[in-house]
Amino acid sequence: MSLSRFSINQMTVKQLSLPELVDACRELGVPGVGLWREPVRAHGLEATAGLVRDAGLTVTTLCRGGFLTATDPAERARALDDNRAAVDEAATLGTDTLVLVSGGLPAGSKDLHGARERIADALGELGPYAAARGVRLAVEPLHPMYAADRCVVSTLAQALDLAERFPAEQVGVTVDTYHLWWDDTAPAQIARAGASGRIHSFQLADWTTPLPEGVLTGRGQIGDGAIDMRAWRSYVEKAGYDGPIEVELFNDALWARDGREVLAETAQRFLAHAV
Repeated sequence: MSLSRFSINQMTVKQLSLPELVDACRELGVPGVGLWREPVRAHGLEATAGLVRDAGLTVTTLCRGGFLTATDPAERARALDDNRAAVDEAATLGTDTLVLVSGGLPAGSKDLHGARERIADALGELGPYAAARGVRLAVEPLHPMYAADRCVVSTLAQALDLAERFPAEQVGVTVDTYHLWWDDTAPAQIARAGASGRIHSFQLADWTTPLPEGVLTGRGQIGDGAIDMRAWRSYVEKAGYDGPIEVELFNDALWARDGREVLAETAQRFLAHAV
């Protein structure tokens, strides 16, 4: 069994500083990292790029862009500027994938369709900009419980309906087990995504209950919940995906523990449940 495709998303062990994360990955033989913009900026963009490059690590994704549903023109312009900056940061870090969380309904709005159309409009502007810099946009559908406030794109079908308006080298999707495991149409949609080369990122997290208050930190450690990780890996591989497999966990109990211990455990769980 091998960790050759394993990537640790930085949020899984956010208690580790970037140098600590890089050292732990090198020590444990973890080849890839998914980075987040806020800690990268805090450490310094160029410093982070040099740190991971010198360690021989692959940056599998950068999180996150998106939040593209605003109706106010000034707010919309700020969002587009921020996403262009995120693309530039991804290019500097050497990753070809920027994950997008699309954004929820604007205050007072109940118009899901209109919000999704504004996302499409934004992708039309951002896709060529990203492709010119060697970066792909990966629209991530989030579980429907986030539709109001974080992401009006709730299913892989909805994400593909947006992505397929644009070339695959500009816009694709993220397949995240935590958000999609409940949807019995997802395997067919994964095949659809694979047929056009649009699976740009594959992420694992388990579903455990009860969910915590606020629900954001409810992602379970691999093997602790209801999701068949090997089945999901089979879906994406049958669809032609052979890229990194990134574990992204938001979990207060994990964050309260020693980060190196959590990273080692996560690598072990990946081997036990996803390989």
